[in-house]
Amino acid sequence: MHFTLYSRSYCHLCQDMLDALMRLQTPQQPITVDVIDVDDDAALVARFDELVPVLFADLDQPELCHYFLDEAKVRELLAAC
Repeated sequence: MHFTLYSRSYCHLCQDMLDALMRLQTPQQPITVDVIDVDDDAALVARFDELVPVLFADLDQPELCHYFLDEAKVRELLAAC
């Protein structure tokens, strides 16, 4: 399963969310994550600024969660795959 995490390099909540997400992977269901630093793009700062970290599974769908990992929602998504 692939995720996109919008974050900041100095954000401890961002690292916490990434770590929590990666703990959910199993050998049968690996997880990959594109980590995108919002500070590298003014449009992303305008969109996500104070919401980071923000996690998406599909960029065409609403966010899965922000600030803290919604483990139940991510587990539900992983189970559906």
